[in-house]
Amino acid sequence: MHGLGNDFVLIDAVSQNVSLNDQQIRQLANRKFGIGFDQLLLAELPSTENVDFRYRIFNSDGSEVEQCGNGARCFAQFVRYKGLTDKERIKVETLAGELTLEVRDKSMVTVDMGIPVFDPSSIPFQAQHASETYQLTLDGNQVEFSVVAIGNPHAVLFVDDVQTAAVQDIGSQLENHARFPNRTNVQFVQLENRSKINQRIFERGVGETMASGSGACAAVAVARRLDLVDDTVQVQMPGGSLEIHCENNTGRIFMTGPTEFSFEGSVTL
Repeated sequence: MHGLGNDFVLIDAVSQNVSLNDQQIRQLANRKFGIGFDQLLLAELPSTENVDFRYRIFNSDGSEVEQCGNGARCFAQFVRYKGLTDKERIKVETLAGELTLEVRDKSMVTVDMGIPVFDPSSIPFQAQHASETYQLTLDGNQVEFSVVAIGNPHAVLFVDDVQTAAVQDIGSQLENHARFPNRTNVQFVQLENRSKINQRIFERGVGETMASGSGACAAVAVARRLDLVDDTVQVQMPGGSLEIHCENNTGRIFMTGPTEFSFEGSVTL
């Protein structure tokens, strides 16, 4: 499946036994010799009550991560398609906590992404004190960015033009910078107006991707905090657009966007 070109292999680990190691995930992720994906998603039985599924996310490098917004939308459609549930409102547990997924039709899904976290130690990002922006010197150049967690860590940079932004260079350096102990996703954001932004994404453990649900939420959360955008924002990424809404009284973020099935098959591990 994919959400705006951010592509996933989804595996039903509810009705069959599935055990994957890092090497197998990397092999499956290889676009030449395997299947190819940005992330692999596992649907498992929950470990807590009042939750429908456990939702696990693995990057193409084999690392398990806390959150994936585009993947969450695909997950909701997948478990319904496989007959694992007939609910339209689905609660899942992740490494980052619980998520609520609301299926609107055969394509569109809304995800309650929770309340963004700006405290550096909770992201985690090493800083002497909390600030709206931070600076680091990369290859002799000062780079200014904000940090936020939407279940997973993000650095958000505002640029004049996303098309000419040094996404690979700056993205890889920030992802692996020592001040991000768990590495970070990096979002490059161009402001169009108060209701629209353009964005490119450098994803932790993956590289540049066509879209990112949590990345779009991170960009809007930071822009909203800096009073650069309104409560509802259209986020245009290379793969398409998402609608991100910030609830004014609580700060909760809701993401709405499409999903699509590419193909299904079987693989012998």
